[in-house]
Amino acid sequence: MNIILVPLLQVIYYALDIYLYVVIAAVIYSWLLAFGVINTYNHVVAVIGDVLARLTEPALAPLRRFLPDFGAVDLSPIALWLIIIFLQMVDVRLIDAVRGISL
Repeated sequence: MNIILVPLLQVIYYALDIYLYVVIAAVIYSWLLAFGVINTYNHVVAVIGDVLARLTEPALAPLRRFLPDFGAVDLSPIALWLIIIFLQMVDVRLIDAVRGISL
């Protein structure tokens, strides 16, 4: 059982870690777009924005429904970031439990 479960939990941990960086990239992209540093007339910039939106919107949209509206400030990436960190902590505990290390 440990032969399959521990590597699977580690892959989940690393996938969550990569997704953290995707969320950070989406936030930085939105800031650069809002301040006029980049524009979507450039095809490469538009494609990057589309990819980031397709990766993050399925997770951010439900959070936006529950969080209060602060106008121009979007707190959903912070909430998502905290949820991912929590899931990573649970994943580490599960890996330790499967390996037999006492919690």
